[in-house]
Amino acid sequence: MSLADANIIHGYSIKETAERTGIPEDTIRYYEKIGLLPRAQRKGNSHRIYSDQDLEMMKLISCLKKTGMSLDDMRPYLNLSLDSDLSEYPELHEMILNHKQKILEQIASLQQIVDFIDTKIEHGNLGPQKCELTGDTRKMPERRKR
Repeated sequence: MSLADANIIHGYSIKETAERTGIPEDTIRYYEKIGLLPRAQRKGNSHRIYSDQDLEMMKLISCLKKTGMSLDDMRPYLNLSLDSDLSEYPELHEMILNHKQKILEQIASLQQIVDFIDTKIEHGNLGPQKCELTGDTRKMPERRKR
């Protein structure tokens, strides 16, 4: 048995990979199909087998997806090695900084919503008031009488 075959045997099945990454098997297959992930190694029985590096790449995809990054926007980052220095790629560095800024703005907006809800809870009613949430100056709808 060659060293390459030994490495394949010590990889993870798609089921094990899904369990370890939290990414469903169908999604893993889809990521391969669209080229987000490289085609998996195959055992003699044609079953997919994944390496530790493949799992790390899937975890990166999962993390970036949780930030709201689109699959297409992830592609350039996935072409880098996991230990690449982003500062060596100014365009990608700028993109991730812009993405971070969008997330910070979303967090601020969500905090305004939490504050709004807390105010409503504190006052004990949902009475009419001007909505002070960013970008929305419309008055909240008045409560319908039953």
